Amino acid sequence: MTPLEQLAGTCPVREAGPEDQVDGVPARVVARPGSTEETSALLRACHAQGLAVVVRGHGTKVAWGRPPERLDVILETTAMDALVEHSRGDLIAIAGAGMPLARLAERLAEGGHQLVVDDLVADAAPPVAGAGGAEVRGSTLGGAVATNLCGPRRLWTGSVRDLVIGVRFVRADGTVAKAGGRVVKNVAGYDLAKLLTGSFGTLAVVTEVTVRLHPLPQAQRWVVLDVAEEDLATVLGSAVHSQTVPQALEVHARPGQAPQVAVLLGGTDGGVQARAARLVDVLAPLASRGAPSVSSTDRAPGWWARPLAAAHDERPVLVRATARISGVAELVAAAVAHGMTVTGSAGVGVLHALLPAASAPEDARAALDDLRAVSERLGGSTVVLDAPPEVKAVADSWGEVPGLDLMRRVKDEFDPTRALAPGRFVGGL
Repeated sequence: MTPLEQLAGTCPVREAGPEDQVDGVPARVVARPGSTEETSALLRACHAQGLAVVVRGHGTKVAWGRPPERLDVILETTAMDALVEHSRGDLIAIAGAGMPLARLAERLAEGGHQLVVDDLVADAAPPVAGAGGAEVRGSTLGGAVATNLCGPRRLWTGSVRDLVIGVRFVRADGTVAKAGGRVVKNVAGYDLAKLLTGSFGTLAVVTEVTVRLHPLPQAQRWVVLDVAEEDLATVLGSAVHSQTVPQALEVHARPGQAPQVAVLLGGTDGGVQARAARLVDVLAPLASRGAPSVSSTDRAPGWWARPLAAAHDERPVLVRATARISGVAELVAAAVAHGMTVTGSAGVGVLHALLPAASAPEDARAALDDLRAVSERLGGSTVVLDAPPEVKAVADSWGEVPGLDLMRRVKDEFDPTRALAPGRFVGGL
């Protein structure tokens, strides 16, 4: 029997087409379960037949990490896209893993709430058909959980991992389990929800997520200024210590241009206006000479939360580099010196850098090695999230990772047959 015949009856399945591949590795079958129960039946059948599975939402980050060692089934989560519950009094929501972040934001806004997760790769894949035939662009909730991808407002509310308080998931053998609960303070055993967040789908298939919400602010303003490279550290430090309670502190830099800094303030209208005016007064003396004065605006800069906006290649090298907050300016300078365009959260020390795909593979590897050395010296790390195959073939995507032996033991416990995204994660997990 073919894999398609073996899986028929578990959930809707079809033969894979040319577009159904993961980083150049073609799939044989695409399955689209509509519930946790169908996901369980599918994974039980895959387990019985020894089939390898990779999970896909809208595909904005499906090529991140290493190519899978083998691939039989792509498991699409997009049919699990319901908002199961929005508890306005408790400030929590429960939604299917296939729920688009954009649609979730619309639904939560009806109750005056938001999930503070910035979709950094909303433009990374073509729009897909959503509910009622409407086109939907951007990441799914499950994709955000799988990668723990965080944007500017992490400074305010923490990472995706901090916002996830519960998950329902299916193990590789089809076993259904739950972790966490419905309250923010939960002490019931091990926090498996946080373990699964950022695991790139290598431990289990998350089908439902419970998240912590925040009220929508009455007003928002961005304070934006260009700065000289040598003054960047001073400007960032002044913004952090300005006592204006920023929700985000971002930097954007590219070769041949002065870095730009943007600070997001949110809250009541009067409070935001007053804090923005105070921040303008603090930063105005530090603006780059010859540049426009510091501006206070209700619109974000065009590069805000869009690290791929400067990409002119079909598939550039996308890097996440981190450092202590005090080392962000030095890390930015190191990336720009190698021709990278940098957009990132200076307030938490997390930067995303783009290296043009036109760079020769060996040149790209040398640039990445240099950037990794700088970030490690500054207390951080460098990870290659995505790159053309020829760059992935020569570059170390993850670098040295502490606790790799423990991570292998966790993988062996959750997925002993290595059926879920084999080889895609750090250390070949």
